[in-house]
Amino acid sequence: MSPMSPKGIPLLRLLPLVLLLPSATACGADTGTGGDAGPKTVTVTVGYQSKTINTVTAGTLLRSLGYFEEELAARGRKDGTTYRVKWQDYATGAPITAQMTAGKIDIGSMGDFPLLLNAARGKELKQPTRLVAVTGYNLRGGLNTVVTRPGSPLRSLADLRGKKVSTSVGSAADGTLVRALQRAGLDPAKDIQKLNQQPSVGASSLAGGSADALSQFVAWPGQLAFEGRATALYDGAELNLPTFHGVTVRAEFAERRAGVLDDFLRAQRRATDYLRERPVAAAESVAKETGLPAEVVYLYNGANGIATFDPELRPELIAALKEDVPVLKAASLVKDVDVDAFVDPAPLERAVRAPAYPKAGAAKPELWLKGQGTTRTFDSPEELLKAAKGADVRAAYVPDAVTGTLWFADKAVWVADGGDLHAFVTPAGAERYAGGRPGARVIDYAEAVGLAS
Repeated sequence: MSPMSPKGIPLLRLLPLVLLLPSATACGADTGTGGDAGPKTVTVTVGYQSKTINTVTAGTLLRSLGYFEEELAARGRKDGTTYRVKWQDYATGAPITAQMTAGKIDIGSMGDFPLLLNAARGKELKQPTRLVAVTGYNLRGGLNTVVTRPGSPLRSLADLRGKKVSTSVGSAADGTLVRALQRAGLDPAKDIQKLNQQPSVGASSLAGGSADALSQFVAWPGQLAFEGRATALYDGAELNLPTFHGVTVRAEFAERRAGVLDDFLRAQRRATDYLRERPVAAAESVAKETGLPAEVVYLYNGANGIATFDPELRPELIAALKEDVPVLKAASLVKDVDVDAFVDPAPLERAVRAPAYPKAGAAKPELWLKGQGTTRTFDSPEELLKAAKGADVRAAYVPDAVTGTLWFADKAVWVADGGDLHAFVTPAGAERYAGGRPGARVIDYAEAVGLAS
């Protein structure tokens, strides 16, 4: 996978992500002086991934709301300094790490596996970084998905033996792929041909037939499924291992500009409040900024979305991060990572006095009608399907009956079991469920709607 310019143009397609390192320049720069009064202008550079939509509270949504700039303006009125924010958008976390270790980015957001690479590279280059907050998480791992082309004969991970699978090496999606293959009895290094590609290239490879499957992170699987360009093969939540994205900061910046970091974390909490209180408006805003369909953004970031947003560094997430280290070591991407030294909860505890949000509960079916600024939730899939029949539906969402991963109702695989209807993200999940219940059968969405009515 190659890093991308702001216009989405591949720069170094053939170089491994973890080896990319631009020349160093100063960041968090002070420009202009007033004698003994000190610097008059401070520029803070934030690296984010606009289309990795479970980082929006530290990136796309935060930028559009202007909360960080508001916090800095308040600080400037007190200390006489002008603060400026420079936002830099990337397709993946690897170039953000490269820029951070070169001193060009102060604060960045990325997924759990890239965060570990961030920690390792920072230590190696004597430019240490710290994990200071979480953006979005899923305690079962549902943010990553393996997909295939519509109509593909592939039905399960076991069918990938000898096939070409596109992913981004060193990403959370790659970690899901490796673990999932191992659980399925396949050797990720020998039994598949792994294509190391950026997400957009992987999507094109899947569509063009040069890849048999694609393992990617939010929001690529949902987008491809929504557009009818892919079918889910493996739900990352089957691993039942937490996955998340978080905020990392250069340690030197965190010490020198502790107040500015506090402002960022307060602004992130405000953006998180906005997303949780106004999920439809937040989805529409992110869709406008990124060009992604709002229906896809809501699949992940909605009231019952796959991602739960909470800045807190939950113990379950840190424990999962430690379990990720051996995967990266086995792939020779890191030698070791001291997770305890990397994780720093102090800035968030200092900056944000509000209590942590409650843990995410079980997702409920949800219906979004065209022209509506709110959605309706239901207690059962049958109720959702009844409400959807004949309605002007923008999107209908239903949780997987086993993993709880939310999916588009019309893209899900359904099982009729007596008088009950159950939805699944993947054919394999539906077939496993139906196979253990006499009389249960796999059906499509249209038949499920008919039975519900």
